[in-house]
Amino acid sequence: MKPKQLMSLTRHVRFFVAAVIVAALALQVFACGKDKQAAPSSSTTVTAMDIVQKDVPVVFEYVALTQSSHQVNIQARVSGFLDKRLYTEGGIVKRGQVLFQMDPKPFQVQLDQAQAALAKQQAALETARLNLARTKPLAEQKALSQKDLDDATGQYQSTAASVDQAKAQMETAKLNLSYTTISSPIDGISGAALQTDGTYINPQNSLLTTVAALSPIWVNFSLSENEIQNFRTQVKNGLLLAPKANRFVVEVVLVDGSVHPYTGHMTFAEPSYNPETGTFSIRASVENPEGSLRPNQYVRARLKGAIRPHAVLVPQRAVQRDSKGHFVWVVGRDNKAEKRPVTVGEWQGDNWFISEGLKNGERIVVDGGLTLHSGSPVTVKPYEPAKEQAGK
Repeated sequence: MKPKQLMSLTRHVRFFVAAVIVAALALQVFACGKDKQAAPSSSTTVTAMDIVQKDVPVVFEYVALTQSSHQVNIQARVSGFLDKRLYTEGGIVKRGQVLFQMDPKPFQVQLDQAQAALAKQQAALETARLNLARTKPLAEQKALSQKDLDDATGQYQSTAASVDQAKAQMETAKLNLSYTTISSPIDGISGAALQTDGTYINPQNSLLTTVAALSPIWVNFSLSENEIQNFRTQVKNGLLLAPKANRFVVEVVLVDGSVHPYTGHMTFAEPSYNPETGTFSIRASVENPEGSLRPNQYVRARLKGAIRPHAVLVPQRAVQRDSKGHFVWVVGRDNKAEKRPVTVGEWQGDNWFISEGLKNGERIVVDGGLTLHSGSPVTVKPYEPAKEQAGK
């Protein structure tokens, strides 16, 4: 074959191959376009809940510290040697239970001396009385002078005063003897003994121990100025209804999350703010008959009784946040997602109060909203909080 014929054949082959490739590409593009037209749009399965505005009880919770409602310093009233301790340190003691015994012998001797002195003065008084009884009629008959009558009267009155003084000294001696037996004035929990047996007790080391009442027990907590002002503002604007006379029910939560079986009420509020912390101190009194709460124990105080009227409450995970703020996904009537900005309020357990952005009857996405965008079609499953809580 000649060179010109060979070149011509080569050009025909190249043209044929190119035509085949172009035809194949055209068929592929057509098939892809057809597939895209035929593919239906997919929807996202979500769980959603209907918004129901209702009056919701509000619970405020604060860190608190317990305190004995009545703590007594047990001190010796007289000086002397401490014989023995008669209680178990750290144990529960009853009112009138003997805690310490001091050596009573010196005080018994003082009492005996006072009793003898009283008997002596009483005998002298009787003699003075008889002398006055004899002198008085004789003075009236002028057998004795007026001076004799005055002397007898004065002697009687002086002896009577001595008897009163001796009685007072005897009562003092009785009291001092009774003070050697040191008892608890209240029911409560005892502290450590600060003095050991055999120690000489005087005014410088007279503190022996303490006894702290356990029931009722005080629960102290503080509110900041901002918290109080926010509370007052919400009450003023009708966003919050406080209980009558602000008589909140106080519930005590222990460190393990368990709840103390007895509730109490606020009994005292400081008249002014603490200038160092800017907080307002409040005290609640709670019954504690079993003694499960002890003084200086950290707990949490829950205040119950307030109501938020016509509130919107949604699960916390239903609320998302972007650069513009908080938002939720609202399911429209056409089952398409709509991004809705909202204003959030306080937390309530696992839920969040919504102040603005939602209204009664709307449906919001609780689970499955992380992959949504505006206009996304959704398949809705009902949100069942009861089952969710039961599974926890």
